[in-house]
Amino acid sequence: MTPLPKRKISKGRRDRRRAHDALKATNLVVCGNCGGSRLPHTVCPNCGFYKGREVISMEAEEK
Repeated sequence: MTPLPKRKISKGRRDRRRAHDALKATNLVVCGNCGGSRLPHTVCPNCGFYKGREVISMEAEEK
């Protein structure tokens, strides 16, 4: 047989354990080139710039 708990875990103890399980909001920053919002340390999906230089040409992507 598998082991079973001796006592019921109270709602307070259960909920305190789950206090850190909530989803966190994504951290968005403003793009310095186009002003759109993007994730930090990533290429801007709107203009293709990263750290002030063009990494992905967006005209070629659209065609």
